[in-house]
Amino acid sequence: MDAIIQFLPQFGEAFLVTLSLLVFSGLGALVIGLIIAAMRISPVASLRAFATAYTEILRNTPLTLVLFFCATILPYLDFYPGYYPLALIGLMAYTSPFVAEALRSGINGVAVGQAEAARSIGLPFGQVVTLVVLPQAIRMVIPPLINVFIALTKNTSVAGAFFVVEIFAVARTAANERGDSVIALLLAAAALYLLITIPLGIAAGRVEKKLAVIR
Repeated sequence: MDAIIQFLPQFGEAFLVTLSLLVFSGLGALVIGLIIAAMRISPVASLRAFATAYTEILRNTPLTLVLFFCATILPYLDFYPGYYPLALIGLMAYTSPFVAEALRSGINGVAVGQAEAARSIGLPFGQVVTLVVLPQAIRMVIPPLINVFIALTKNTSVAGAFFVVEIFAVARTAANERGDSVIALLLAAAALYLLITIPLGIAAGRVEKKLAVIR
């Protein structure tokens, strides 16, 4: 217990870093995912091809490799805003195709007649998507999206291997210094992750129940 108290300030700062990684990279992934999902259903073949390639490449690339690219190759190309922004970029890029696929599944769940009716009254593709399809699709994909963000919370631990001081990085450093309290330190790190993931899981369950009642 004394080891946890000793490193409590570092764990507190690391918890805020992990939380900020989740919030900022999650918002960025949501925006990129919306764009990619719209491109996947676009009538323009080149946009569909780009979105498909983007999704398949990033979904099937290990997160460690994505962050390694951001932390080493981007600085080599004279782009170095700092390791924290680079971690955000990597997490956004890796998470966005999962967000896009969740959104696309919701879009596919909207009755085709809804889009056809919107087109029949003269709405262009952009307005059909933003005004008719997406508002209905988003209600259906909130629980899967929350699950994506839960996975993102756990994925932030990989950033600790690339000079970002988040929860796992602090736990690793503390365990190296206090080898007699490794289990307690790892349990403390796990508890901090659970402080984020459990509320998200509860929120996903409640939203899913509400949507089931609505449907």
